[in-house]
Amino acid sequence: MTTPVTIIGGGLGGLTLARVLHVHGIPATIYEAEPSAEARTQGGQLDIHEHNGQLALEAADLTDEFRAIIHEDGAASRILDQHGTMLLDEPDDGTGARPEVLRGDLRRILLDSLPDETIQWGHKVTGASPLGDGRHELTFADGSTVSTSILVGADGAWSKIRPLLSGAKPDYVGTVFIETYLHDADERHAATAKAVGDGAMYALTPGKGITAHREAGGIVHTYVQLNRSAEWIAGINFTDAAAARTRIAAEFDGWAPELIALIADADTPPVPRAIYALPDNHRWDRIPGVTLLGDAAHLMAPSGEGANLAMFDGAELGKAIAAHPNDIEVALAAYEQALFPRSASEAEDAHVILDLCLGDRAPFSLVDFFTGALDE
Repeated sequence: MTTPVTIIGGGLGGLTLARVLHVHGIPATIYEAEPSAEARTQGGQLDIHEHNGQLALEAADLTDEFRAIIHEDGAASRILDQHGTMLLDEPDDGTGARPEVLRGDLRRILLDSLPDETIQWGHKVTGASPLGDGRHELTFADGSTVSTSILVGADGAWSKIRPLLSGAKPDYVGTVFIETYLHDADERHAATAKAVGDGAMYALTPGKGITAHREAGGIVHTYVQLNRSAEWIAGINFTDAAAARTRIAAEFDGWAPELIALIADADTPPVPRAIYALPDNHRWDRIPGVTLLGDAAHLMAPSGEGANLAMFDGAELGKAIAAHPNDIEVALAAYEQALFPRSASEAEDAHVILDLCLGDRAPFSLVDFFTGALDE
């Protein structure tokens, strides 16, 4: 197969697809909106799961590189109540199936594994249109265009490629995550650092919670979780960081000071991440020459699976193309036949996870989940 696969989006899913294709000698071109690999930070810790993310990295022939970036002790977990009382504490003994890595490190090993010419940086897609016979034309923000016979939308929640296949649009699920960071936490915020521990910390009550994750270099990465309306989010002036921190911290009046400090003493402006999702059973009819992966295909509430699923999608699509290099329609149909039920099942699980964290029984529902009591 000599026709390059055109991939829109240089996130983990698109990069994994390009890498698996490269392993099989199939050329690919990624068009990425960001101007360079260093254009922005890449988020926090990811737990890479044995049944999907690790399989994707194995298909990409990057298992050794993955093992080299694992954050020791990062898979530790603890659950607190709002008063800071420990309800569950699970240290990382190194035997877990979900080791933690930094998203930026994972993206780096994928980028380093590709030929330099694979990624075309600074190419923001503004539109895509069919040309017939399975070909599509892409228009970029600078007015330039390119046509392709094999197009993959790996461009996230607000995909410009999805409308070629589906009229579905993401809807707000009623929950917002607000992101903050503490730096030099062990030195400057000892009580908070102690409460967070070595890995992930969940402090939850019905409708709201504070989750945090220890990162390398004394960094604590926090997501404040709130079931609130879109109007509530819009009513906060996030351009005034101090006022926004005060407003958000007020939602946790009466909570332990070491937990509130994750908001009130944050070293970075709070950033709202309103949670959107596509319909649980999102699928489309087979349209020649184009498909989707990752959030473009199955955006769902956070469940710990998003990055893993995107990489697994990329690996499975790459393997399908490699298995049918001379019949792309057979490859895309085989990939989608497995994608749709897998995505629907994961979307159902995402609802369950969100309810465990913020539902009526939080935090005890999450304790039961961790200890296996829900299975009894």
